Amino acid sequence: MTSKEKLDIARNLAKLGVDIIEAGFPIASPDDLEAVRNIAKHVGNEVYPDGYVPVICGLSRANKKDIDCSWEGVRHALRPRIHTFIATSKIHMEDKLRKTPDEVVAIAVEAVTYARSLGCDDVEFSPEDAGRSEPAFLHRILKAVVAAGATTLNIPDTVGICLPEEFGLLIAGIRTNVPGEYIISTHCQNDLGLSTANSLAGVANGARQVECTINGIGERAGNASLEEVVMAIWMRGQEKIFGAYTGINPVYIYPCSKMVKEFSGMAVQPHKAIVGANAFAHESGIHQDGMLKNKKTYEIIAPETIGYFRGEGDVGVVMGKHSGRHALKSKLAQLGYPLEAEALDEVFNRFKLVAEQKTGGVDDEEIIALVTSEANYEEGTVSWKLEDVQVVCGTMGLPTATVKMTGPDAITRISATVGSGPVDAVYKAIDELVGCKVGVLGC
Repeated sequence: MTSKEKLDIARNLAKLGVDIIEAGFPIASPDDLEAVRNIAKHVGNEVYPDGYVPVICGLSRANKKDIDCSWEGVRHALRPRIHTFIATSKIHMEDKLRKTPDEVVAIAVEAVTYARSLGCDDVEFSPEDAGRSEPAFLHRILKAVVAAGATTLNIPDTVGICLPEEFGLLIAGIRTNVPGEYIISTHCQNDLGLSTANSLAGVANGARQVECTINGIGERAGNASLEEVVMAIWMRGQEKIFGAYTGINPVYIYPCSKMVKEFSGMAVQPHKAIVGANAFAHESGIHQDGMLKNKKTYEIIAPETIGYFRGEGDVGVVMGKHSGRHALKSKLAQLGYPLEAEALDEVFNRFKLVAEQKTGGVDDEEIIALVTSEANYEEGTVSWKLEDVQVVCGTMGLPTATVKMTGPDAITRISATVGSGPVDAVYKAIDELVGCKVGVLGC
């Protein structure tokens, strides 16, 4: 993303009420540094009427050059933070860092100490791959960095290997074995699809910060999804997670999701929880019947809660092959075609035939066509039947369509026509076969 796009996203995150915005990895490139600096200067100094202003954080490896660059990026904010990290698992220390445990502890302590010496009072430390680290060594290095001045201990399940129970015990073990004043944070990857569950297990065991991303984007299978974690706590935190809550204003979740999707170019899968295209869509006839009677039967979250607003009378019914007669009747009434009894049965039977052949559902225009074509259809009339369509197009030639149709005289005919585009070519081929312009009444 460009610096301007990152700044726009940061402004939306502030509206959302995010406590800490980790704005980037300043050492990665001059553009990343500039983006972090812009966010710190603008978003990091915009104080809301209630006194809220987000912490602006910069990520850095545990060395002075990275930390200097992070500080240069975030120091302009009212509430700056430096986040430094080093790996602590056996496999990372031996095969990646080529360092002994003693050396790793010394590097971590030096990094935290140096960050504090720059005038940064808020320093976050992450033991990378904590999920696979030896608990005794993990507790040792965390004690050392707390003594050196770390204010937040972020515990990453870097490769997403932990089960929720394991990760919860990991957080509980840190609370028990690492004395001092600090906040425990979680950072859960989604390699096994457990990032949200692990984050919630962390909260239940004492974590008071959750590192997450909009739409769950991130390395490999992604990170814990902000919208999932927030809405799980919003729905169940008070009852099931010891009264947990967040300061997030959920009405900005959907707008933030759309902005991140558009700026990053990373599509959101249709069945993604909370913000996916199908999250508030209902095609099953049983579900549609329930939704038409009471939306709470199949929606635990009202879509407007997260900033997704449907039209008046819209309950998210998607017309498809699983839709029932009740749903079609309601949809027809919305479209201005109230039908009852046999008339409804006739349209419903034709609707089912169409829906069985489509994978993307039947849209409003197609439903209207079913009703109007039925109204203009004379009993006993034999019409043209489309047998086959083949379209060829590309940069090397003109779009060409070959259409096969059977006419009222039961004779099958074929026409191949060139058009200005593939759709135009198809319609021209049909025009040639039926002998009149498609769509003209009386043909």
